[in-house]
Amino acid sequence: MPKWLDNAVFYEIYPQSFQDTNADGIGDFQGIIRRLDYIRELGCNAIWINPCFLSPFGDAGYDVADYDTVAPRYGTNEDLKQLFAEAHSRGIHVLLDLVPGHTSVEHKWFLESMKAEKNQYTDRYIWTDNVWEAPENMGCLRGISPRDGAVALNFFSMQPALNYGYYKITRPWQQSPEDEGPRATLNAMLDVIRFWLSMGCDGFRVDMAGSLVKNDEEGKGTIALWQKVRTFLDREFPEAAFVSEWGEPDKSLQGGFHMDFLLHFGPSRYNDLFRCEHPFFSSEGRGDVSAFVKKYRENYDKSEKKGLICIPSGNHDMDRLARLLSPDEMKLAFGFLLSMPGAPFIYYGDEIGMRYVEGLSSVEGGYNRTGSRSPMQWDNTANAGFSSAPAEKLYIKMDDAPDRPTVEAQLTAENSLYHEVKKLIAIRQAHPALQSRGEIEFVHAEENAYPLAYLRSADSERILIIVNPASRAESFESVLPEGELLYSCGAPAKKEGSAWMVPPCSVSFIKL
Repeated sequence: MPKWLDNAVFYEIYPQSFQDTNADGIGDFQGIIRRLDYIRELGCNAIWINPCFLSPFGDAGYDVADYDTVAPRYGTNEDLKQLFAEAHSRGIHVLLDLVPGHTSVEHKWFLESMKAEKNQYTDRYIWTDNVWEAPENMGCLRGISPRDGAVALNFFSMQPALNYGYYKITRPWQQSPEDEGPRATLNAMLDVIRFWLSMGCDGFRVDMAGSLVKNDEEGKGTIALWQKVRTFLDREFPEAAFVSEWGEPDKSLQGGFHMDFLLHFGPSRYNDLFRCEHPFFSSEGRGDVSAFVKKYRENYDKSEKKGLICIPSGNHDMDRLARLLSPDEMKLAFGFLLSMPGAPFIYYGDEIGMRYVEGLSSVEGGYNRTGSRSPMQWDNTANAGFSSAPAEKLYIKMDDAPDRPTVEAQLTAENSLYHEVKKLIAIRQAHPALQSRGEIEFVHAEENAYPLAYLRSADSERILIIVNPASRAESFESVLPEGELLYSCGAPAKKEGSAWMVPPCSVSFIKL
């Protein structure tokens, strides 16, 4: 694993909405470059940029039309290369977002695959062998070209699925991962990876990494495919970092990924923490963290206690933290996020408590997600410092509330969420036990109960984390001794006899 991942703290940038420098209402690479010092000052030493390749933007860039060319709205390939260099000069690593499962219908590969005459792209996508047959368990497009067949879709109707083969073959048109077509698809994706790593990119966050081989219930075919990618990387780019959107770390780490995202959908119970009717981190104190911890333990044990599970504050696909949590509640949430194993990911603006913007029409396939993709709020100038374009030209409407949080206001407010996040990152970076590879042992995580307590350790360092978001005092029995208070938000927890007494709305880091 690249050494820099050991203490990586990522900042996720949705490039459309971060900083516009040419007054077209859309963020760009030069805008990211302009704000690199801000990211470094916060304490983040790595960034993940959402898809920035040529695209018709039917799904915010997750419908790629050319993997080797950046979208002109963001700049040029040279601008992105400059961004890599500027980030590196500040000690910041950069992951791009790789979308290997599908392309746009405008990609040249797909345009060639639609032709009736056989060519090198005929098997680049999953096609049935007649227009009347749909692929199993997938949406499809049909009647779109002279070719006889229906093409499988991964999600939206502009995202035809690339062909990496079927693990279990049930129809004559399905191919094995070892057939010529699927192998050519994989080799084409290796070329994409090679192109950007050679340009200076430090690795990739991989979209839908667990879904490439179809009819693959146990993931064996997809694991084998990623092991081939790992062999390629070890040979040509051993320092490249690969983080998977998979949600099953035992499988993704076996496939050769360095870390795996804990997803907000599926069985992770991540939403129990921040995004449900009664979030655990709400001060109402009606949440339940036990199912999340149970699932986390299962994943942790399956992945040989490597703990390389990334927990994001949010991302472009889910509601903002601030939709259900207050700024003070978010401080405790960040106390948790920045003291867990794996690399934490901070979604742009979460560090200042940017809100979900209600009532927006869908923009570029965002639908209900659009409210989490509004422009970054930098200051109190026009468009909150995001763009000098007229407000009606902005890619997505700003949060126009008079009390909207801004970086400028939070920098000057001593007790702001920004300053708490910055403080927490600094503490994490000062203590190996709190970083990516430090081990975790849950001390208290009972059903329908508070607080949450866990022990982080690395070598001889042990740090006890006690989080009580509830607005009432709590306690729990533990043989763990008193120690040195490293950090607290709210009043610190204290040991009295055999019990830890935990004040309301508090988080404490105690070095044992």
